[in-house]
Amino acid sequence: MNNSVVNTGRLLAAGLRALLVLTVLTGVLYPLAVTGVAQALFHNKANGSEIKADGKVVGSSLIGQQGYSLDYFQPRPANGLGVNSVNTQYRLILSGATNRSGDNPELIKWVKEAKAKVVKDNSTADHKVRPADVPADAVTSSGSGLDPDISPRYADLQVHRVAERNGLTVAQVRRLVEQHTDGRALGFIGEPRVNVLELNVALRALTEGD
Repeated sequence: MNNSVVNTGRLLAAGLRALLVLTVLTGVLYPLAVTGVAQALFHNKANGSEIKADGKVVGSSLIGQQGYSLDYFQPRPANGLGVNSVNTQYRLILSGATNRSGDNPELIKWVKEAKAKVVKDNSTADHKVRPADVPADAVTSSGSGLDPDISPRYADLQVHRVAERNGLTVAQVRRLVEQHTDGRALGFIGEPRVNVLELNVALRALTEGD
């Protein structure tokens, strides 16, 4: 048999063995090892930072949700505040900004309408909300439109409504907000924030406990 044919056969066999070994190592063993370490050391993060209520997964702490009744704390608006909203249901496939400038007439109209609604929804018999009290995150969306957090100021603005509609005291609801307020990362990065889903799960537990 020709030596070149023999050498070619040996090279092909060696190549196939290398392919098989590397496939097992990088395609099976390595992913299993990484998954095992992630599940053992970072179980919650590895599974999407799930939030559970009554033993069921109700969402992720990383993705905002819409559709809460006024009995609960409201999130930031989805991208677009009017009829032609980009993302009215927090659908991940539609994540993105409105791409409208700050002086865009349509955006200004949406913000004014949103501010009027926030004032109306959160004014109670013993607590009137003024337009000046409404923070920016109550009437504007984040860059992705999927922000799961609101500012402590916006959460505090909603305290009286939530307390009234759930038969709780303002002090009870305000304490709940304080318990679910996260400070700046490492003490100086970012801003204090409140995760809306986590807060609403805690609110539901409080009302059902009563």
